[in-house]
Amino acid sequence: MSGLNDNDFPTAPRYDESTVSTAAGPAVAAASSGKGLHGPVTPVGAEGSHGVNRSGVITVAPMRKAEMQTSYAQNLGLEDQEQNFYGSMLNCFGDVAGCLGQVPFCFCCPNPYHSVEQGSVGLITRFGRLYKSVDPGLVKVNPFSEQLRRVDVKITLISIPRQVVLTSDNLTIEVDSSLCYHISNPLRAAFSVSNVTQALSERAQTTLRDVIGSRSLQSILTDREAVAQQIAQLVENVSESWGVTVESLLLKDISLSPELQESLAFAATQRRQAEGKLIAAQAEVQAAKLMREAADQLSTEAAIQIRQLEALQAMAKSSHAKTIFVPMSLAHQYPSSSASASNSKGKAPESAGGQTMLSLNEVTSLGQLASS
Repeated sequence: MSGLNDNDFPTAPRYDESTVSTAAGPAVAAASSGKGLHGPVTPVGAEGSHGVNRSGVITVAPMRKAEMQTSYAQNLGLEDQEQNFYGSMLNCFGDVAGCLGQVPFCFCCPNPYHSVEQGSVGLITRFGRLYKSVDPGLVKVNPFSEQLRRVDVKITLISIPRQVVLTSDNLTIEVDSSLCYHISNPLRAAFSVSNVTQALSERAQTTLRDVIGSRSLQSILTDREAVAQQIAQLVENVSESWGVTVESLLLKDISLSPELQESLAFAATQRRQAEGKLIAAQAEVQAAKLMREAADQLSTEAAIQIRQLEALQAMAKSSHAKTIFVPMSLAHQYPSSSASASNSKGKAPESAGGQTMLSLNEVTSLGQLASS
């Protein structure tokens, strides 16, 4: 098996010294010649220490302490209070044991130093009484008289148990939600309530049932965001006294029972069918109105005669010999045509009752006269 050299591993990206700003930038610039690979080193806080420079390299300034976490460090001034003989003795023994615990490999004495993680706040109590609060970092604690308690101040998301709620229109639904919060006052959160998470969960469940129970299903489904904001506001009104700020409440899922889903689907189908029938009925009414207007216009004497003449003209276009009985009203309407047609043959048109028998040529001429 052959050995590996440096070329077998991927090369890490190289950064331009002239553009990457670090917290030790001024010190490095002062200690060095003052120039990087392509130019002078830019210190933090100087003009152009962040953004994109001419070389196209992005520079990022280090995050400040105030931007990382709010400082909760404070001292309540209890170190000046007098202690009884037993308390003073424990303090002295604790100081001695703490000094010995700092020595490496001295396992018989406790180490007085403890670490507080970023995103947490350390609360130090002396004989069970709050003494001071410290920010993240290394903290020295008297091992015999003081205790360190860590409080998480990061944004926390908890899941609220699934709730079965009855709406105002007597419909049963299941609501799945979650609550987002953070501790804004570590002292209150640590000493005013025993379990912040459980207290918030119980309060959110009760508020959720009250708010959803006062609304209809349609309002809950259409105004989900407004419902969530209302619940979060009501929960925060109570949690402020606990030192907790509610960021938001999320309604993740609203479930209906299978029977309710079938009932709502059937109701929606019936509603759509009723709307379709209503539209069809309105169309029929409109069509009837139009037909009545057309009938009124076609019932006049002139319209009837025009239709009769059009029918006679269509029949006269046929090549077969036929006898057509024309109503007397048409014959009297156009007497000149019938008279000229009868005189051409030397006889008057024959009549039978209320009808007149005309030849094919007479009907054609009568139709042409009517159309003209």
